[in-house]
Amino acid sequence: MIKKIGVLTGGGDCPGLNAVLRAVVKTAMGKYGWDVIGFKDGYRGLVMNDYIKLSSKDVSGILDKGGTILGSSNRDNPFNFRLERNGNVEYKDMSERVMDNVSMHQIDCMVLIGGDGTLTSARDFARKGMNVVGVPKTIDNDLSATDTTFGFMTAVETATEAIDKLHSTAEAHHRVMILEVMGRYAGWIALQSGIAGGADVILLPEIPYDINSIADKIAERKQQGKHFSLIVVAEGAKPKDGDVVVSKIVENSPDPIRLGGIGNRIADDIEKITGNETRVTVLGHLQRGGRPVPYDRILSTRYGVAAVEMVNEGKFGKMASLQGNSITDVSLEDAVGKLKTVDPDGELIRIARSVGVGFGD
Repeated sequence: MIKKIGVLTGGGDCPGLNAVLRAVVKTAMGKYGWDVIGFKDGYRGLVMNDYIKLSSKDVSGILDKGGTILGSSNRDNPFNFRLERNGNVEYKDMSERVMDNVSMHQIDCMVLIGGDGTLTSARDFARKGMNVVGVPKTIDNDLSATDTTFGFMTAVETATEAIDKLHSTAEAHHRVMILEVMGRYAGWIALQSGIAGGADVILLPEIPYDINSIADKIAERKQQGKHFSLIVVAEGAKPKDGDVVVSKIVENSPDPIRLGGIGNRIADDIEKITGNETRVTVLGHLQRGGRPVPYDRILSTRYGVAAVEMVNEGKFGKMASLQGNSITDVSLEDAVGKLKTVDPDGELIRIARSVGVGFGD
């Protein structure tokens, strides 16, 4: 018999996290009569036993709110946890403490909401015998075991709105405008926002670019009387003969490489080759913030309800997954470790090329 569940939000924040929490709490309490404990700041709360007992009142009015009422962290790996003692920093496996905390609270199952890093730890806890259920979260949409992660469509909406606004100023000043978007090593945000916003060039990690091909596209538009161009570039894009641009390295982070700066590199190259005035906008964390669009509110609610129903059915060690139009479940073993990237020969690439979009290849 399930009597109590725990929940946390791990990794980078993402539009829709609060909607998932709302669905988990309302379903667990209202449908099944369970207690719900929320751990603060991702796995840090689970290690440090920092928690609150959640009620329906706590999740009232948060469906449309960005961020997460529990807080989050993308630096705290419980299997390699950062500790400070007497001014010294050390890293220690704190997974047994997590197991003890879950047992102490008499939690029957943990609902772990996050991306690849959070769900990898979820898988590892399942291997240790903890009852866990995962919910896929990332604006990058790069988890291979689900068609769509919540938060992605809100990020696409934010990027598309930016393209729309850049279009008018690019046209007015006859400039090349570059929009750099997130996505790490997957180009989903760049591709979908680029298509939706009518970009002339879309640069993806999956299709290494040739700067001369981009320059040729700009020249072609000039010959057609179009004296401006819009370029959307994913932060993980790279030239055919080069590598990604790294903005900084965060030591001892689960994901130490921080991408960023590719937009400025391309802008410099374009100005040198074409002489066209080129400006760069880096959206950055704007894509993670703000109110989730209706699609993400609905998807988040579906995920949250499905996670609780999975707990009730004893489907532990699994992740809620969108397959087609249905929410189903997949093993955490199959859900992590492999990124879902854009197929260079896929339908979205094909339709973009058909309407004249260049990919720099």
